[in-house]
Amino acid sequence: MTNYAFKTAAVIVAAGRGTRAGAGLPKQWRPLAGKRVADHTIAAFQTHPRIDHVLAVVHPDDAGHSASLNVPTVHGGDTRDASVQAGLEALDGHGFTHILIHDVARAGIDAATIDAVLDALHSGAPGAAPALPVTDALWRGQDGLVTGTQNRDGLFRAQTPQGFAFDAILAAHRAHPGNAADDVEVARTAGLDVTIVAGNERNLKITTPDDFARLEQHLQNHQRGPMDIRLGNGYDVHAFEDGDHVILCGVKIPHSKALKGHSDADVGMHAVTDAIYGALAEGDIGRHFPPSEAEWKDMDSAVFLKHAVDMAATRGFTISNVDCTLICERPKVGPHAAAMMARMGEIMGLASDRVSIKATTSEKLGFTGREEGIAAIATATLVKP
Repeated sequence: MTNYAFKTAAVIVAAGRGTRAGAGLPKQWRPLAGKRVADHTIAAFQTHPRIDHVLAVVHPDDAGHSASLNVPTVHGGDTRDASVQAGLEALDGHGFTHILIHDVARAGIDAATIDAVLDALHSGAPGAAPALPVTDALWRGQDGLVTGTQNRDGLFRAQTPQGFAFDAILAAHRAHPGNAADDVEVARTAGLDVTIVAGNERNLKITTPDDFARLEQHLQNHQRGPMDIRLGNGYDVHAFEDGDHVILCGVKIPHSKALKGHSDADVGMHAVTDAIYGALAEGDIGRHFPPSEAEWKDMDSAVFLKHAVDMAATRGFTISNVDCTLICERPKVGPHAAAMMARMGEIMGLASDRVSIKATTSEKLGFTGREEGIAAIATATLVKP
């Protein structure tokens, strides 16, 4: 417990039958991302450092499922509010100052949402609950037809956990006639103010069969952590020498000169290769294929590019796209760009629409303007899910 003045319990309401979720076990006992729905939900509260105790309210017929929850359980009632009151009564007299009441079907609950509710309570709010503003247009309808619209200003989609001062919400439940939509309704009937805190789209409630797939995707993304996106850039220059062709991005192009280099001097492919190495923080081609070593003399630059691509794959990265700009007065790149994109895509295992090859001049300025050589710049995007 982080503050001696507060002692907080969580009641997980898991006594429902969930008939809208389709045939089979009640939804809280069905598999979801490698565990049961209830296991995900309870773990979120058990592992939260500001929660002192977790209690599950279960259906009497579910003893075989609930026995493995590793938290105390009590039997629920015929309605949701009756089940919540059963949980509150079981905790009465144990010194809890605050309570969080959470639907077991919201297995995507995150620590930040729990903290937001607790922060509001610890700031003195008698009640607090997460919600999301309604952003879609709202209609009224009857017999399959739209009969009117509803202003969405000030409307929110309610979520749980809904938190309260313990004694106040227990008294409110004892006084309520029953059949409340949620605990916020119970609290407001008793005159308690409830503060709205920010909800989370991942904190969705499993209601229909499709919701399992939606929530499983959310959980898998969360377990994987944030996507790792890397950007790298490369720059290369090669001077002209006597010859009758140049090789640019893997394509042989007739020209009055050749490019000078230890390998085949493919300036475009070198820039892309260095961009991939850069995204991996692996230096440049010279680190991996030193020009001082004779074995790389006149080497096809596809060898270098394939090495960089394989290194990225070994580290779990996918190359999303590359963009290369060749800077020269001549030869003209445009007529060969499609072939270059196809060849680069072939080496990298990318569709040609993920490989951009383009050219520009330097308006006759500098060494490229004087046609002393060709420069290339490139950017590569690497993604690890």
